[in-house]
Amino acid sequence: MPNLLRICVLALVTSASFLSAADRPNIVLVITDDLGFSDIGPYGSEIDTPNLDQLAAEGLRFRQFYNTAKCSQTRATMLSGRYFPEVSFTGQHRNSVTFAETLRSAGYKTLMSGKWHLLGEPSEQGFDRYFGHLAGAVNFFDGVSTKGYDTFRLDGEPFEIPEGFYSTDAMTDHALQFLEEEVPESGDQPFLLYLAYNAPHYPLHAKQADVEKYLGRYDMGWDELRRTRYQRQLELGIITEDTAFSERPPEVPAWDSISPDLRREHNLTMATYAGMIDCVDQNIGRVIDRLKSRDEFDNTIFIFLSDNGGCPFQRTRSPTREDMLMPWTAESYWTYDEGWAHASNTPFRWYKQNQHEGGISSPFIVHWPDGLGGKAGRIVDGPGHLIDIAPTLYELAGATYPQTYAGAEIGPLRGQSLTPIIAGKSTGGPRELWQFYGNNQALRFGDWKISWEKKIKKWELYNIAQDRSEVNNLAVKMPEKLAEMIAHYEALDRDIADNAPAVAAVDIGQE
Repeated sequence: MPNLLRICVLALVTSASFLSAADRPNIVLVITDDLGFSDIGPYGSEIDTPNLDQLAAEGLRFRQFYNTAKCSQTRATMLSGRYFPEVSFTGQHRNSVTFAETLRSAGYKTLMSGKWHLLGEPSEQGFDRYFGHLAGAVNFFDGVSTKGYDTFRLDGEPFEIPEGFYSTDAMTDHALQFLEEEVPESGDQPFLLYLAYNAPHYPLHAKQADVEKYLGRYDMGWDELRRTRYQRQLELGIITEDTAFSERPPEVPAWDSISPDLRREHNLTMATYAGMIDCVDQNIGRVIDRLKSRDEFDNTIFIFLSDNGGCPFQRTRSPTREDMLMPWTAESYWTYDEGWAHASNTPFRWYKQNQHEGGISSPFIVHWPDGLGGKAGRIVDGPGHLIDIAPTLYELAGATYPQTYAGAEIGPLRGQSLTPIIAGKSTGGPRELWQFYGNNQALRFGDWKISWEKKIKKWELYNIAQDRSEVNNLAVKMPEKLAEMIAHYEALDRDIADNAPAVAAVDIGQE
């Protein structure tokens, strides 16, 4: 980020006046795990998501909002407002603050329920109350990490998993419990609720009724599902008429070419995946109902997004397939693979971990009856990025971003506040956005984007304004533009590396 822009962003946050409790919104930030761009109703899905449909109809949606293509990195970036390699929240390497730490200093009650997936624990990094798991992936029914260890915590202490446990429901149960126990209904203290569901991340576990609801819906296969979602996206206006329908990649077989037995298996895994998303929406409805019953919904800014694109990894375990264990049992371990992941990311290319649009494009919904400007249900171009969430929350809360915290010097924010878009005064503008994971790299600079995928091993160039689906690589035709973009990427990459701590916040040891 250019120095001038960093100074302007910092000045915006630090100059905000400290608002009264009545003027400051409550904040509910919901993030899902491995959910693709087209996996909810407002972005083209057939999955039943009536609560998200309503939030979108009464709020706003972004056409272009970016995550980091990976779970842990997304969380470090979002919590800090800085790029994940330069983020450390703990110990002698601290150079960043979580938005919970900053908002708590501004008088907010800070509550979290769900997946952490960073070093340390939430109760040590700004959250007054915490329930959830520290690992990247867990069994939804018994709570054990996929790496084989206990990982659930309640306020910093190990949590014993009870009978009848299902993590999506339990995360909501504790979120609502925290609201009742910690936040008076008088409205004298605003709150932040960060709700980080681990669904629909593998293993694909869902309650039986939620799976059976979708059995048979996916007999048409991933090719027809993508076509259906694409048409729905055009009708909704979530993509523009010039957005290409990217071709099925070579690693994905045509649906009609696979055996009936394999089709039945894929039907089951997609039905389970859909049931998991349906369950998340049901639980979002529970949060909405509780806020309405407390007369707090209208002055709550509700934000919804995903941490990365659909996940292509085929990791179904042999006993599950051999014994055809049902996904509503704790002993099962199903995943879905590239075919459904490609459909999840309609109309884009590639997946989680990749820096093409399929890996980094997130649904992004904002709902706030008391503060949203412009026409309800509007769709804005953006672009926005995870680095923008913290500065947006700080401006809305009248919070001061610290120069020092816990005796450490805190680095500047990389993002910019999205409040002009939320207020209806802007639809977005040119941005410089850096992307990296596992030697997959990208830079968005205005309308242009370069991408490097480690499987391809060369830079690609796209005009995103004209080719959001990245089907027309201009690298050979426009070598000067390519060189200019590479120079921009390398300069920003060096600046990020220069600010990197010896130990970053990301938990690279977990999925």
